[in-house]
Amino acid sequence: MIRPFQENDLFAVMQIWLDANIKAHSFIPQKYWTDNYAVVKDILPQAEIYVYEDDNTSQIGGFIGLTDNYIEGIFVREAIQSKGIGKQLLNYAKEIKSSLRLNVYQKNTRAITFYQREQFVICSEIIDDSTNEKEFIMTWSK
Repeated sequence: MIRPFQENDLFAVMQIWLDANIKAHSFIPQKYWTDNYAVVKDILPQAEIYVYEDDNTSQIGGFIGLTDNYIEGIFVREAIQSKGIGKQLLNYAKEIKSSLRLNVYQKNTRAITFYQREQFVICSEIIDDSTNEKEFIMTWSK
């Protein structure tokens, strides 16, 4: 089930955020993510967040964060990745938005492949000032 974020989801969502970022971005020092944890924890509730909650266990398995039409990220608990949860979260966003955009690290080929499979196209390339890593800007529209 996908539902809006609730305040008591914060701990689970932040743990998924930290674990998923460390795993997906091995090319960025882990310290970057741990150093940014507190800042993200403070600002995350200000975004439009939807969580995937397992109907049987009521455990949060993933979430998507949006600011207007910008996808801040899609994060899924490692143990249940590649089971369609990210796609469900993305499809939910596609239902409520007419267009979407995001930045993805060029070295995160798994994410790029996922977004291209979901009809996102690469529009441009930039450098992330905080990590010095190349990113693609990708867009989708109905």
